[in-house]
Amino acid sequence: MKFSTQEEYGMRLLLRIAKSDSPNGLTIPEISELEGISVSNAGKILRILRLAGFIESARGQTGGYKLNMPADKIIVSDVMTELGGKLYESGFCDMHAGIENICTNSIDCSIRSLWKTIQTMLDGVLSKITLQDLLGNEEDVDTLVQIFADKMEAKFLNN
Repeated sequence: MKFSTQEEYGMRLLLRIAKSDSPNGLTIPEISELEGISVSNAGKILRILRLAGFIESARGQTGGYKLNMPADKIIVSDVMTELGGKLYESGFCDMHAGIENICTNSIDCSIRSLWKTIQTMLDGVLSKITLQDLLGNEEDVDTLVQIFADKMEAKFLNN
């Protein structure tokens, strides 16, 4: 399993904007330079984030990108879904049927159960983490994420 470059860069750009103390926000060239990615790639990802409502942009000499809502209202799972979708969604099996119209395992699929469980656990953690939480240092975020992961694991084992 891998997260896409778009998801990684999107989270980084959003976090960079959240950390900015500029009253006018950050421009695409500024964000691009600060994150070490191309201007065109930054622009493409910022467009996705803007259309999803996470950020807003202002044009002109004093324009830039700013958060469209407080950082504690931006849920990481929502951002990840907008940037790339879920690892497993209901139509997943239809897209991976091989040369057949319907997957040969569509009736009884143990792999599907695994993917659904992983997605449920991932959603359980990512839906609890906000952009505000990610503004902390790595050690604090690691501790917070571990707490949520442990709770999800305990919930899973109890079912």
